Amino acid sequence: MALDHTTGLNSLGFAKPPSETRVVVAMSGGVDSSVVAAMLAEEGYDVVGVTLQLYDHGAALAKKGACCAGLDIHDARRVAEEMGFPHYVLDYENIFKDAVIDEFADSYLAGATPVPCIRCNERVKFKDLLETARDLEADCMATGHYIQRRMGDAGAELHCAADANRDQSYFLFSTKQEQLDYLRFPLGHLPSKAETRALAAKYGLPVADKPDSQDICFVPNGNYASVIEKLRPGAAEPGDIVDTDGRVLGSHEGVIHYTIGQRRGLGIGGLADPLYVVKLDVDARQVVVGPKELLATRQIPVREINWLGDGGFTDLEERHISVRVRSTRPPREAILRPISATEAVVELLTAEEGVSPGQACVFYETEGTRILGGGWIWAG
Repeated sequence: MALDHTTGLNSLGFAKPPSETRVVVAMSGGVDSSVVAAMLAEEGYDVVGVTLQLYDHGAALAKKGACCAGLDIHDARRVAEEMGFPHYVLDYENIFKDAVIDEFADSYLAGATPVPCIRCNERVKFKDLLETARDLEADCMATGHYIQRRMGDAGAELHCAADANRDQSYFLFSTKQEQLDYLRFPLGHLPSKAETRALAAKYGLPVADKPDSQDICFVPNGNYASVIEKLRPGAAEPGDIVDTDGRVLGSHEGVIHYTIGQRRGLGIGGLADPLYVVKLDVDARQVVVGPKELLATRQIPVREINWLGDGGFTDLEERHISVRVRSTRPPREAILRPISATEAVVELLTAEEGVSPGQACVFYETEGTRILGGGWIWAG
């Protein structure tokens, strides 16, 4: 594919032929990043595939559908061989453990509900891997994420994917502006995953029918508790289930088996009204339960804010935006009030249930598709 006649740029935004444009593709071994690599190779770019070994699964954690296992490295290598570009495997296990897994365990034990995939993008893929891409003298780095990068008046902007069902903006809010300038997301404009699979079939990729990974890569079968017990022995010690007045209603086998907002599986039946987990007190080894209305929140303290909007974050006393407090929920209208360059209070116009420390609060334009950044919810 040659240069665009109107802009004089190639499809990745550079004013030179694809053959003179080097792009590092972060390849997980899945269908999305494989299609990105194949597509760019076919367009004539100087493609270099890189796969990260983040986690040694070993026999204990042998599982299907993980993003970083040995099988995935093999699949990525096969795609590179088929399409004829170089492929490297980088051992990032120590970095991954320090930057992602240890914090995951600690925040889970503090009663939070962590989102390690965001930290992995922020601290490993878009930091160390991006540096490696620069070391390889690449013009840019491409990934298989479903999100869009568009050029605005002030530079590159982050926008939601065309397919709302695949949109990964919640997991990428912490991308810094200078990273965004360097990154490319060639799948973000596709209307659905079916198009990605069709492209994989068109390129004859061995991963065309490979299932999507659902789990966090180091948490087999979604069983958080078993992983935490291995990482932090003693975390599964039994204790009491209590109401908000401190009355003991039952016992539990470890705080790590519960999440804020949980209703089922508490083992305290026979009550007139259903009770929900409203707090986890790790130090006292207590699971605190209460009525549903105690879960509703309007004021959300947010810190470690990454601002991707126009102007300085503290330029305005308040902004009307939309926010998402869980990856599975639609954005809700809110007022954003900065406290400092990295802290703010978000006031939801309508109360939301189950807002949990450790989750991300991601900022969106109320009218439009732009992601304005976000931060981490904490207890305040």
